[in-house]
Amino acid sequence: MRKTKRYLIEGENSLWQVYKTVSFWKTFRNTIVIEIARYIPFFRLKNWMYRNLIGMKVGKYAAFAFKVTPDLMFPELISVGKNSIIGYNTTILAHEYLINEYRLGEVIIGNNVLVGANTTILPGVTIGDGAKVSAATLVNKDVPAGAFVGGNPMVIISLPQSETTI
Repeated sequence: MRKTKRYLIEGENSLWQVYKTVSFWKTFRNTIVIEIARYIPFFRLKNWMYRNLIGMKVGKYAAFAFKVTPDLMFPELISVGKNSIIGYNTTILAHEYLINEYRLGEVIIGNNVLVGANTTILPGVTIGDGAKVSAATLVNKDVPAGAFVGGNPMVIISLPQSETTI
């Protein structure tokens, strides 16, 4: 189950009212930083930009591949653990603007996680340590630690085998 906070609105759909929920200048700055970072091949610089210019929590040795797009409006709600890889052209969302409401939710990606290319991660999900997400997956619910998941909508393909002691 995704963990999002709902905010009901009246009148025009919530996207028309976006600048009542987030500053235009914050979104403008984040867009510039993220668009530059999407094309930078240097992980240390990219991670520094994400941490220091837009407030994401990024663990040591996390690697964002070419064209990854973190949330433009609420990147501070995204946390990526140590030694994780976020694959080519992945989108990480921390917001949803709907007709009569909008939702915000933290995205927590654990340590040593592999996210395949062209994946979309929705707001309010947690991807556990050591999980592997297949390419082109819609991550619409939590992923258990060590699991292998894939598909649209996402399904668990395999869970880690428990180790038994003799």
